Amino acid sequence: MGNRLSRIYTRTGDDGTTGLGDGSRTTKDGARIEAIGAVDELNSTLGVLLAEPLGDDVRQLLTDVQHDLFDLGGELSIPGYTAIREDHIAMLETALDHYNDTLPPLKEFILPGGARAAALTHVGRTVCRRAERRLVQLARHDEVSPLPQRYLNRLSDLLFQLSRILNRDAGRTDVLWDKSRRRVTSESE
Repeated sequence: MGNRLSRIYTRTGDDGTTGLGDGSRTTKDGARIEAIGAVDELNSTLGVLLAEPLGDDVRQLLTDVQHDLFDLGGELSIPGYTAIREDHIAMLETALDHYNDTLPPLKEFILPGGARAAALTHVGRTVCRRAERRLVQLARHDEVSPLPQRYLNRLSDLLFQLSRILNRDAGRTDVLWDKSRRRVTSESE
């Protein structure tokens, strides 16, 4: 592959606009750019998680997801282009089923935390939810395929399950929410 970027700075965005993959320009704070940015942030968050010691299966899965997210960013940058397909979603669902079958059912809500890799996975989950919200916002104004939204929805579920897997693999338990914990009362009580 040849050089795609011969210069990193172009100065074309100094006016608050940026180019899309189809050659059109849009504002840097528009809904499409917000969605692209949120997906890019999610991909970067997963890159931080991948810097942690992980099992080969989790590492490969997250690497595949990073490639999918890069494709999703491309899809969003070219209005009318489709990159995310049903088989991308099916891959996440297969992984979800696989990991879910190895975990005990949850009886309480869990808090983000535990082992470092698990906590980073929770951060990825919340960034994924933000990317999903940005995509929903974009879909209100522009026509976009519904598949990326479904992909991000499944991915956030998978990241939740992976946080539990990573805690288990590290010999840690999930941090359970204690509903009986001290509560703040109003002055009238």
